[in-house]
Amino acid sequence: MSKVFRKSTREASILSKIESSKEHARRMAINGVKDCTESLSNAIAMKLVETGLVETTSKNSLEEQIKGSLTKLTRAEDFDVDYQVAPFRNMVPQPHVVSMYLTAFVLEHLINHKDIVDIFGEDIEIYSCINQQVVKFLSREKLPDEFT
Repeated sequence: MSKVFRKSTREASILSKIESSKEHARRMAINGVKDCTESLSNAIAMKLVETGLVETTSKNSLEEQIKGSLTKLTRAEDFDVDYQVAPFRNMVPQPHVVSMYLTAFVLEHLINHKDIVDIFGEDIEIYSCINQQVVKFLSREKLPDEFT
């Protein structure tokens, strides 16, 4: 049986703050993508090809598809993002929203693209490869200019 939370309790206040901070982090991550779409899409495409997770006839086409997906993410409603990542939500305990969105894009949409020969590896391998690049680029955006 689930626990009932009363609005007047300290517990409800703490839970509300946790949810607010999660939503804030999600918005900041998605907004951070706007500043590095080009370089992030290039890095992800290169890493997917280098690691052999994606076989393609055109790396540039792969990069353009990822860039388009990132652009779509920055304009998407919360419902659309949640709908896209729903099948992969339980893949990792605390997934990064951008990495999860791109993983879902690669596994569900990119596989049908004319320039993609095949996609190899398990879902978690693709997520890890993408997440490595996303974390690297989005954490770089938070550093002051003197540290980059």
